[in-house]
Amino acid sequence: MAENKLTLGVIVGNRDFFPDVLITEGRQDILDVLAEVDVRPIMLDEAATKLGAVETWEDAKKCAALFNQHRSDIDGILIALPNFGDEKGIAETVKLSELRVPILVQAYPDNLNALIPSRRRDAFCGKISVCNNLYQYGCDYSVTSQHTVHPKSESFRADLQKFLGVCRVVRGLKRARLGAVGARPNAFNTTRYSEKLLQSIGISVQTLDLTDVFGPARKLADDDARVQERISKITAYVKTEGVPHPSLLKMAKIGVVLDDWMDSLDITATALQCWDSLQLNYGVNVCTLMSMMSEQLLPSACEVDITGVVSMYALQLASGTPSALVDWNNNYADDPNKCVLFHCGNWAKSFFDEDFKMEYAPILGSTLGDENTYGVVAGRTPPGPFSYARVTTDDRHGAIRAYVGDGMFVDDPLDTFGSRAVVEVPALQSLMRHICKNGFEHHAAMNRSHSAEILNEAFSSYFGWDVYHHN
Repeated sequence: MAENKLTLGVIVGNRDFFPDVLITEGRQDILDVLAEVDVRPIMLDEAATKLGAVETWEDAKKCAALFNQHRSDIDGILIALPNFGDEKGIAETVKLSELRVPILVQAYPDNLNALIPSRRRDAFCGKISVCNNLYQYGCDYSVTSQHTVHPKSESFRADLQKFLGVCRVVRGLKRARLGAVGARPNAFNTTRYSEKLLQSIGISVQTLDLTDVFGPARKLADDDARVQERISKITAYVKTEGVPHPSLLKMAKIGVVLDDWMDSLDITATALQCWDSLQLNYGVNVCTLMSMMSEQLLPSACEVDITGVVSMYALQLASGTPSALVDWNNNYADDPNKCVLFHCGNWAKSFFDEDFKMEYAPILGSTLGDENTYGVVAGRTPPGPFSYARVTTDDRHGAIRAYVGDGMFVDDPLDTFGSRAVVEVPALQSLMRHICKNGFEHHAAMNRSHSAEILNEAFSSYFGWDVYHHN
């Protein structure tokens, strides 16, 4: 379920009194490693400059011109230093390209037994100079976990995977088009947000009134081909035994209307008013539709939680797998590092084992009538990796803030209903204190991965957000 193939602009830095062979070997190493992960490289041909590297002002102009030819494709820049490199040539290339994409700086290690003129690199020192110049030029950049690292090492391969995740997050959020369907539930001030702050980084929000959903849905005939097709997709997706057919019809019709609206505006992700107008005025829950969208990598959040779906989308971009929106809902007995995650039921199918079914929502049903709340999905998330994230717009300070972290889904006993999980988070009480003291929402996004490092780097280095990484 990964996102589209990525493209990296590659700058190979050179300083000409170092041996040419290091550049030739370095270019090939980088090409080999990028081919392994199916990344398209944009880099100078060996005939375009000396060895296809960047050193002089003329080299910088040629490399920047090449990048500009592919500017709509390039998702990030990889700077490789087989030797000390020329910091000015590299920084000028980035400046002239005018690309505002993530940058990763890699430097080769020296062999302690080959510190001789024919094999000496000095990239350990050169990387510091390159980063100093990038900083002076106002460029945002990332570095590898080890100061010097060979491109074909496992350490660099891990760094590269993390960087590709950062590129996906930055690219995706800057282009995101979110759909807010209905007004937020009046009782939930917690899901208020600033469209203007989101727009400042490129996230736009399109709105749709629920009356513009209910009206077209009611006009669709029960035997309409698209309605029947949607019913078939629903019943193929989740067990529906015991669910009244009229409820499935209502869900299917809303699904058709939402599909048309999302397609017409190229909507990336949605947040819906899931209660209580839907139940009172239309007689159904839309959790299953939201679950299906999230499973298709079109994340959908409840209670018109737009910054919640931003969090979901960011985790999805980082991992390439579906996300869900959850409540930090219950303590787990007296274990201070475990808690229960819950929602009535709109988590993507990927979060469940085979025991996954559609039901009515007993909590909403207690006041709105069980018959009006069919459509939730119920199941338990099995053990495995767990990442969580929350983005919020802090209108008091005119800023966007976030927290991220990793934990584990665990299989401790849990006897309840809805979409549910038990998670273990180291120092959970400290995390809860941070959430409460800093005014975060009770919702968080979750993903079956360990992606917190990717989000921390993307949010803090490339968006400039205040990020709390709970680790």
